[in-house]
Amino acid sequence: MQAKRVAVAMSGGVDSSVACLLLKRQGYDVIGLTMKLLPNPPSQDVVRAPCCTLEMAQDAMRICHSLGIPHYTIDLVEEFDESVILPFVREYFLARTPNPCLQCNRAMKFGHLLRKARELGCDYIATGHYARVRHRTDSESRALLMRGVDRTKDQSYALYQLTQDELEHSLFPLGDLTKEEVRRLARESGLRTADKPESQEICFVTGSYREFLSGRGLEAEPGDIVDTSGKVLGRHAGLPFYTVGQRKGLGVAGGEPLYVVDLDRARNAVVVGKRSEAYSMGCVVEGLNVIADNRLRDPVRGICMVRYRGKEVGATMEPLSYRQEEPDSAVIRFDTPEFAVTPGQSAVLYQDDLVYGGGVIAKRLGKK
Repeated sequence: MQAKRVAVAMSGGVDSSVACLLLKRQGYDVIGLTMKLLPNPPSQDVVRAPCCTLEMAQDAMRICHSLGIPHYTIDLVEEFDESVILPFVREYFLARTPNPCLQCNRAMKFGHLLRKARELGCDYIATGHYARVRHRTDSESRALLMRGVDRTKDQSYALYQLTQDELEHSLFPLGDLTKEEVRRLARESGLRTADKPESQEICFVTGSYREFLSGRGLEAEPGDIVDTSGKVLGRHAGLPFYTVGQRKGLGVAGGEPLYVVDLDRARNAVVVGKRSEAYSMGCVVEGLNVIADNRLRDPVRGICMVRYRGKEVGATMEPLSYRQEEPDSAVIRFDTPEFAVTPGQSAVLYQDDLVYGGGVIAKRLGKK
């Protein structure tokens, strides 16, 4: 019987290196694919971060060669600009705070790269994400996404947008391992990436967001900073340069520390208030992707996270609308108030280890 062919998304880091190693040991026919996402040399408005350097791509190639598997570099510079960078800038223009890593997972790794893997005859794409997938069986009609065993490194939140087809053709070899176990496997196998540090930055922004957004032609209009009663306290440099929950850099003083509680596009105003005013009892999400069911029909209980590796809060997700040709929207109501619920970020509902589904936060609900 011919071995199933798997393309591993190779970043040049320890996680994708060990994913390659494990899949080869399990008998898969493995190839490595590295995405070239940024121009070389980078354009003026894009500064290359450590995760997207030529050195990282070369490390990926060397790992593949040491394991005796083919390696290919796929030029996706234009696709990355169109699918990740431009939406990132657009969201800031709309006074939202996006998470481009989620968009990169959906559009690049499980979009463009998965299509390329299929062109190369692959049955699956694999990544070094700390998450687990259960494929469809005779008794299970849907592919399911689960948390990784290592809760401190769990990355299932960043994968909630995957479709059934994408999950069915995905493998996450590290899902049952801890980070330390992964590093130990890499050391025992002599992989050059064993002790490589993790990359924390957004790969296309290493300087200030303000400089990056300005370099991309985003013209921010200054306006008023107001309190929740509407009183003008000062001036802001432009809505894209602020985010809900922000305290530093406001340039206004009050009787107690002030936080951004809202970005009001209609008034071009940054609304600030006491910390207690930055809490919400829920949010409305758009672009809802339900993994555990065909769609959200009735209220569902679970645990919600409103930011990557954020605090968990008990919550109920209720359907808000359903359109045959478009994703659902929903309202998520928290059991207890949550700080800095931020439009543009994602809210993801879990049931134990199961990722039920989630969506992009469109607006927050007040405490009342």
